[in-house]
Amino acid sequence: MASDTQIASQARLQQLDRLAQFLDNAFRIPGTRFRMGLDGLIGLIPGIGDIAGAALSGYLIWQAARLGVPATTLLRMFGNTAVETVVGAIPVVGDIFDIGWKANLRNLTLVRNHVPDSGLQGRSPGQIVRLFSVPIILLVLALIVLTVVILTLLFKLIF
Repeated sequence: MASDTQIASQARLQQLDRLAQFLDNAFRIPGTRFRMGLDGLIGLIPGIGDIAGAALSGYLIWQAARLGVPATTLLRMFGNTAVETVVGAIPVVGDIFDIGWKANLRNLTLVRNHVPDSGLQGRSPGQIVRLFSVPIILLVLALIVLTVVILTLLFKLIF
């Protein structure tokens, strides 16, 4: 018989599965065999789209951390999201990449590989914040540097 913790973990995993599918695979692109989700759609909005997509992806990582997924796996998940966010910030090419990369489905697979482990211990929100402080700061700095580089290149092209 499954314990209450296992049942709660499975319920959270099902919720994350629905979220990842909605973010990465919700809609079929007409006339193709490709699918995209809300993440790909909001990524089309210049500036805020990729940040909003990263925030939604961050929720999936947060929940994985609450489930007790190992820190190394959480960092891989963060890396998937960072790649999608940074490359997705490049106009047009980044949007195509974002639709194909599907970081949320990749991250869900990583979570599924660890949830059945019997030794998983949940984490408190404070532990999660400490775990992600440095990677989040590095991602923000990378986005700032990328923005400055793109603006510098655009300025040189225009003037």
